[in-house]
Amino acid sequence: MWFNRNIESSVETSALSRPFAAAKVSIVRPTDLAREHGLSTQAVRNYEESGFLPPAGRTPSGYRVYTEVHAVALRTFLALIPAFGHARAGQIMNAVHSGSLDDVLVTIDRGHEQLLRDRSTLDSVSRAVQDLTEVEPVAHPRTIGELARRLGVTPATLRAWEEAGILVPARESTGYRLFRAEDVRDAELAHLLRRGGYPLARIALVVDQIRTAGGTDTLGAALTDWRRRLTAQGMAMLAASARLSEYLNARAPAP
Repeated sequence: MWFNRNIESSVETSALSRPFAAAKVSIVRPTDLAREHGLSTQAVRNYEESGFLPPAGRTPSGYRVYTEVHAVALRTFLALIPAFGHARAGQIMNAVHSGSLDDVLVTIDRGHEQLLRDRSTLDSVSRAVQDLTEVEPVAHPRTIGELARRLGVTPATLRAWEEAGILVPARESTGYRLFRAEDVRDAELAHLLRRGGYPLARIALVVDQIRTAGGTDTLGAALTDWRRRLTAQGMAMLAASARLSEYLNARAPAP
C-alpha cells in the first residue's frame, strides 16, 4: 500500500490547497474517507474532480493526499444533498472553492425559497381537498383544450395523465375527449399533487380512491407524507448549515 505514516512528513504544505496552509495537516487515507460514508474511493476522486472537494495535494510520485479538511468537505457535501438536492449541493461546494461566498448564500436562499413555496403549495392543497372532492355542477363537459387552459398545462400533459389512469374522459362519437365535472375534479387534484412532486402512479392511486369510494383517506395520507418530507428537508437544511459553517471555518486562514 502506498500510504503510510511517513507520508505526512514528506508532503510540503505548498502542495496542499492554499486555503488550508494555516490548518494543521492531518493525512486521511482515501479508503477511510470513502468508508465513512459507504462510498468507493473512485466516488471520492470523482467528487474532487467535480469540484465538490478541494484539490488534493500530491506526493512526489503523484498519489493524492487527502486531509481532515477534505473529510470535513465530504461530510458537508453529503449533508447538503438531502437538504438542497444533488445539483444545488454541487453548486454550493463549487462556489465555496471558487471563493464566492455570495453565490453560496444565494444558492442556499433559493433552496429555502423553494421549500417555502412547497409548504405554501401543501397548505393550498390541504385547504382545497374538501372543495375538490365535491363535484361542481358544470354547464357542459369541457374539451381537452378548455381543461388545459383552466389548469395552465398543455393538452399533452392531460393526455399523459389519461394514459397513467388518472383521467378517464368520455368520448364523443367523433373520438374527441369530453371532461365532465368528475374529470375536472380529478385533473385539479392531479395538478396540485404534481406540484407537490408526486409521481403519476401515486397520483393515480389517490384519484382512484376518490373516484371509486368517494373518500379522501388516501389523499390525506399522501398529504401527511408530503408534510413529513418537507419537515425532514427543513431539518436537513439546519444540519447542512451547521456542516457548511464548520467547513468554512476549517478553510479560513488563521488570524
